[in-house]
Amino acid sequence: MTSFFADTFYWIALTLPGDAAHERAAQITSDIVTTEEVLTEYLTFFCAAPEFMRREVVANVEAILASPGIRIIPQSHETFTAGFDLYHARPDKGYSLTDCISMNTMRRERLMIALTNDRLLNRKALLPCSATNFISIASNLSTSPRVAS
Repeated sequence: MTSFFADTFYWIALTLPGDAAHERAAQITSDIVTTEEVLTEYLTFFCAAPEFMRREVVANVEAILASPGIRIIPQSHETFTAGFDLYHARPDKGYSLTDCISMNTMRRERLMIALTNDRLLNRKALLPCSATNFISIASNLSTSPRVAS
C-alpha cells in the first residue's frame, strides 16, 4: 500500500475549510506519514490565531497522535543534524529546516508521494523516482474518503 508524506501545507489545508486545497486534502486520511517537526511547524502556523482556532489545532494534533492511520516520525538529534546539514549545504535554495528534515525523512522512509504544495519539497526529495510520482494537494487527488477532521 502507498504511504503519503504529509507536509505542513496538508495539515493546514485540512484544518481550514475555506482553503483552496481543503477538499482535496480531506480525501486522504490514512496511510499518512509525517514528522514531529512538521507538527511543530503546523502548531506554529496557528500561534497568533484566535483562542478557538488554537484549541481546534491542539485537538487536531491530539487526534493525529492517536490515529492508527498516521505514522509520526519522532524528532531526534539525528534528524535535526541531518536536516541542518542539508540546510547548510544548500544556501542557494529556499529550504526551511523543516523542509530539509522532511526531504531526508522521505528519502530514508522511501516515500514517493508528498501531500504538499511545496514544489521544492517534491522536486528535491532526492528519491530514486520521477517527479510525476509526487502529488501536490493543489492538484486533483482521488483516494480514500475523509474519515474525520
